[in-house]
Amino acid sequence: MGELLLGPLLRHVDATSATIWVETDGPCDVGICDAAARTFEVAGHHYALVVLTGLEPGRSTPYEVRLDGDVVWPEPGADLPPSRIRTLGPGDPRFRLVFGSCRKPREQDALGPDALAAYAHRMAGLEEAEWPESLLLLGDQVYADETTDATREWLAGRRDTSEPPGNEVADFEEYCHLYFEAWCDPAVRWLLSTVPTSMIFDDHDVRDDWNTSHAWREKMTGTSWWPERIRGALVSYWVYQHLGNLGPEELAEDDRYQQVIKSGVDNAGLLREFADQADREADGAKGTRWSYRRDFGPVRLLVIDSRAGRILEGGQRSMIGDDEFRWIEEQASGEFEHLLIGTSLPWLLPTALSAAQSVNERLCARPGVVGAGQRVAPAAGRPGALAGVPRVVRAAGEAHRPRRGRRRGVGQRAFGRRAPRLRRRGVVPRRHRGAGPPADLLAGAQHRAVVHEPAVPGRLVAGAHPGE
Repeated sequence: MGELLLGPLLRHVDATSATIWVETDGPCDVGICDAAARTFEVAGHHYALVVLTGLEPGRSTPYEVRLDGDVVWPEPGADLPPSRIRTLGPGDPRFRLVFGSCRKPREQDALGPDALAAYAHRMAGLEEAEWPESLLLLGDQVYADETTDATREWLAGRRDTSEPPGNEVADFEEYCHLYFEAWCDPAVRWLLSTVPTSMIFDDHDVRDDWNTSHAWREKMTGTSWWPERIRGALVSYWVYQHLGNLGPEELAEDDRYQQVIKSGVDNAGLLREFADQADREADGAKGTRWSYRRDFGPVRLLVIDSRAGRILEGGQRSMIGDDEFRWIEEQASGEFEHLLIGTSLPWLLPTALSAAQSVNERLCARPGVVGAGQRVAPAAGRPGALAGVPRVVRAAGEAHRPRRGRRRGVGQRAFGRRAPRLRRRGVVPRRHRGAGPPADLLAGAQHRAVVHEPAVPGRLVAGAHPGE
């Protein structure tokens, strides 16, 4: 009988469809409810994304996972509630979103309790009607550059860690190990099997200060180990995170995904070429868009990639290229009650800070310039803070002026590494009231906090306390 290594992860869910991701120990047919998918292979690893359609709106459906007809999920003796697919229903009175970022595996005890595992246990004790409708992970799902003691021991048994990149991960195989370590906790595994989850990367998914500046990029590209590292990072991100951000229609129209699931062979070579293309910067643009949109009834979630899409050449210093920003503006218009904008970085950075960073990078680019300037560039540089986001928010606000008697809030930031007080204090609300555009701005990193129910009509409810 086949073994389920990771998952099931419930990813895209709307009123009538859902996608569920799994990793298995070998090729097999994966069955969930009345749907099935054949696994596809990447560098000897096997995955499937099962697409379920024709579901009934507003329905909660317990499900099992079968590999070649044998039930492998839920696991025998599991003491958590059944995994469920909960489709969106018409006229639902509220939409609840839990979001956060920068999660390290539980072995890092110095950081305190694992907020995601703690929330899973809390959620398991609630009535299903109180469960959130969505989970958003805003970066640093894995730490490729700050590995655990257990992973360092595993790496030392695989290669000489006295040679670069040392105790950091080096390739796709080692990234697979990180994802297993991050998602194998039983409580977290159950949570991800039950709450539809969206994801985006930040720096530690690749390396601290990934794509901070052109000087940083040139330095890393010149090392012997970086090209394989970035290939492993982007291929694993595409497999473990990005595919689940897409809905059934987007998957059907994605030529690369269709080629992968139909090839019948190992797709490592194809995806390595894709990763090289995605990392390449040409003519002031990137060839791959990782930003995406999710609609939850009257709530639209727009997640912006503020890492891989950076334009660093030619002195432009932009978080995202012009083509991608036009796409973002298009997605910020339409029929919805609330617009949630998610990014892994703060968007309200002073213009002067971005200008200072640009000056610093130009100084670093001059021959013979050394010292403080080169140290500041990678540490402080966040090129061209998302200056266009306020324009998007204002445009959304003008197009969706609040009706009389309805209040909408604007908020920012998410929790950083962990929320050690979560178990003791629960979620502490801070309410933002007042008229404004229907946009809730969710940014990850550098804070510890938990946000719950940010899109309840008329209010933004957030809990936060300073981190790091």
